[in-house]
Amino acid sequence: MEIVLSIAGSDPSAGAGIQQDLKTVTALGCYGATVITAITVQNTLGVTQVMEVPPDIVEAQLRAVLDDFDVRAIKMGMIPNRQVAEAIVRMLQPFVAQKASLAVGQWPLPVVYDPVMVSTSGHRLMSADSIDYICRHLFPLCTLITPNLPETEVLAGQRLSSPDDIGLAGRSLVERYGCAFLLKGGHNSADRLKAVDHLFCADGTVHTFSAPRIASRNLHGTGCTLSSAIAARMAQGDSLPQAVAQAKACLTSAIERSTNHDIGHGNGPLILG
Repeated sequence: MEIVLSIAGSDPSAGAGIQQDLKTVTALGCYGATVITAITVQNTLGVTQVMEVPPDIVEAQLRAVLDDFDVRAIKMGMIPNRQVAEAIVRMLQPFVAQKASLAVGQWPLPVVYDPVMVSTSGHRLMSADSIDYICRHLFPLCTLITPNLPETEVLAGQRLSSPDDIGLAGRSLVERYGCAFLLKGGHNSADRLKAVDHLFCADGTVHTFSAPRIASRNLHGTGCTLSSAIAARMAQGDSLPQAVAQAKACLTSAIERSTNHDIGHGNGPLILG
């Protein structure tokens, strides 16, 4: 059984973060290991408190997992500050390099990062210094970055108001950081009928994935579900485009399945098959 490591924050309502990552990789037939970067106080109504895990504890968790398990893919989510980012980079740099030296296939170690940088309203959740460090030192270790529209605008340094803008931003980010970018279209209110994601690969190819928009109040943890599913599928041997396509289908099914569930009083969680 392939092992997928999630490096992310904890959500006690289990709709996002570590808990949703574990549910997703388990549903797809993988074994999930975890490194917790922050303990959040949240439910379907929102986040009220965050306790950042000290960087030495994050580093120790990483060492414990990587020394013992044959990790086949890594998914990263919430990185609360620069110090934690530095601890992750210290541990992953030699590990990724070692995997690359032993690799025979195309992807020596898939690393998927869902950057929790900006809220849906556009409010920055990380300092500019932390974002700059992550872009310069963590992005180059990644196979795929999966920003939503507000996060893409921060990374690109501009508003994205048209398909041409998205195309230019995607190609520019790939060239700048040397990894693939999946620019998610869920926050794009211009298209009310479908959500379109654009995958810009490091080899210059571009793939488009479209799914119908589903009216639902239960959308908590969609980004975690998608990125974890991509990591799990790549751990099982899918190419990046194949993994994104399968993960997108998994997410759409979960949204459809969750529409009529009544868990919590706010933005409810996704139910996986």
